[in-house]
Amino acid sequence: MKKYEFTEETKIITVGERNITLYRIKAIANFGTVRAGEPGGWIEKKQNLSHDGNAWVGGNAWVYGDAQVYDDAQVCGNVQVYDNAQVYDNAWVCSNAKICDNAKICDNARICGDVKVYGDAEICDNAKIRGNAIACDGVYGNDDNISNVMIYRDTKTYGNTEVYGNAQVYGNAWVGGNAEIFSPNHVLVIGAIGSRNDFTTFYRGKNKQIMVDCGCFNGTLDEFLNRVDKVHGNNHHATVYRAAAEIARLQIDLENESEE
Repeated sequence: MKKYEFTEETKIITVGERNITLYRIKAIANFGTVRAGEPGGWIEKKQNLSHDGNAWVGGNAWVYGDAQVYDDAQVCGNVQVYDNAQVYDNAWVCSNAKICDNAKICDNARICGDVKVYGDAEICDNAKIRGNAIACDGVYGNDDNISNVMIYRDTKTYGNTEVYGNAQVYGNAWVGGNAEIFSPNHVLVIGAIGSRNDFTTFYRGKNKQIMVDCGCFNGTLDEFLNRVDKVHGNNHHATVYRAAAEIARLQIDLENESEE
């Protein structure tokens, strides 16, 4: 059964060197919370939004390229879903979020704010990502290791990261590699410091070592201090970096076991 149709209202957007025509849709049946006659958002082609289930693209949302919205997923607000991205199950994406590349939003995940999810990121289970977060590559909220994640504000979380429990990763933190964060005292962000006047993030790793993200560097605390010695010697920047490392040793708890 068809649940929506294309209207005559169109808009043309430019993506790279291509012009893409988007069509406003309109519901022609009652399903979920949507009523027949209700205007929807904008899609490029019928493959972007399934006629099965209660999936819907509403508001001023755009879905185009080979992106798909299906099952009971909801996309609304000023959201853009494109490339090969998929939003499905009971997932909700709203506000100004952008979902692209091969990203997948599924299960009961909730994405809102100015979030960008891209690469091979998978946001699932009961994960909540909001604010100005950027999520790429890793799996967030998977039943095997993460649940009820909240990554927000200006955080960038990537790689094989696990963030769960009562953890909060925020501000200017960069967390990647093999992070395992499930408590507020597993992350320390210090800055702006160093020759780049940037923020340095110290965090608990899965191997119970303190890991460091600083500029292009990602590695263990010992590797970081070796890099500081090599690059800065005994100058002012080196002194500050070493002091930050000592604070990280005092702050970051490597002993608590996860309840997962």
